[in-house]
Amino acid sequence: MKSPGVQLFFLLFLTPIASVTVHAFTGTYGINYGRIANNIPSPDEVVTLLKGAKIRNVRIYDADPSVLKAFRGTGLEIVVGLPNGNLQDMSANADHAMNWVRDNVSAYLPDTRIRGIAVGNEVLGSNDEFSGFLLGAVKNVYNALNKLKLSNIVQVTTAHSQAVFDHSFPPSSCVFRDNVVQNMKPLLEFFSQIGSPFCLNAYPFLAYMSDPENIDINYALFLPTDGANDPKTKLHYDNLLDAQIDAAYAALEDAGYKKMEIIVTETGWASLGDENEAAATIENARTYNYNLRKRLAMMKGTPLRPKNVLKVYVFAMFNENLKTGPTSERNFGLFKPNGSISYDIGFHGLKSSSADSLLLSLKDYRGRGGWRGCGSVILTMATAFLLVLSR
Repeated sequence: MKSPGVQLFFLLFLTPIASVTVHAFTGTYGINYGRIANNIPSPDEVVTLLKGAKIRNVRIYDADPSVLKAFRGTGLEIVVGLPNGNLQDMSANADHAMNWVRDNVSAYLPDTRIRGIAVGNEVLGSNDEFSGFLLGAVKNVYNALNKLKLSNIVQVTTAHSQAVFDHSFPPSSCVFRDNVVQNMKPLLEFFSQIGSPFCLNAYPFLAYMSDPENIDINYALFLPTDGANDPKTKLHYDNLLDAQIDAAYAALEDAGYKKMEIIVTETGWASLGDENEAAATIENARTYNYNLRKRLAMMKGTPLRPKNVLKVYVFAMFNENLKTGPTSERNFGLFKPNGSISYDIGFHGLKSSSADSLLLSLKDYRGRGGWRGCGSVILTMATAFLLVLSR
């Protein structure tokens, strides 16, 4: 008979790392709740906004107690973030990783539905200072969850920018850059063992801004266009986001991880920019985000992975006035600092009534050419609805 110590060794090291695949995402639509601002609504008001918009999946970039407490008992599902600045410490010290998980995750479960931990953000290819610490931090955070018997509840991931890729068009030609492969391959191997997805921050806005002469803006905005063909796979792409995601799938397949799922952890379009950011307009931002919602409502995958239903966290909840960089960085929000909508894509703000939102949506749809020939009937119905509510 084995001693208890030997039994523990076999339990920890010789059994499969993950017997249950954890899913941190419900449905297809989520949102990033960034808070680099001094004028945005309180976390309690944010809960009201999210419930009104029927957005269940939320991603934050830290583990702020005020947010985790506000989300308690709401049914909203949240992914917390371990900032890049913590990676070296978490990689070097397993006890510190355990303390962080206890203080920021297990202390709030189960009332606050923490479903994932994003260990760092856009580290490989963008933050070489932290690249060597990412895998160690990921493993120590996962091992802490495992010891606390939470690894079947809370998923461990990290999000990558498109800086990790080379030759992204046509999609089938995409591979990981030589300078990230050394760190990417062991990370992918570990994620494949624990059943984590590949998390991608994909921005057609940035791609278009970098090459407006060769990228049709309609292609970037999900509008009618001739699209693009991949000569190797013979697949047709009618929008740039699908092409960006399939480029990532091609890189994963080239690296040996064909079955790994991709989740888009950031995508969005700026509504205001500097003089050299002409595409950053309210109309383009509304068009992109409205059409993105329609795209996700189809519950379908990409041309290369049609069975992998697309899951996306839109960026972002608010315009964040304290962010640095170009003006566009501070203007990705679906909501303004006072909680009102930045533009109408079907959500309503803290101060708007459901009737106002309905009327705005009807007018907006009619303005896009919907229900031609019966606009007066529609507006009459909306007016009648308002009169009933006012009685």
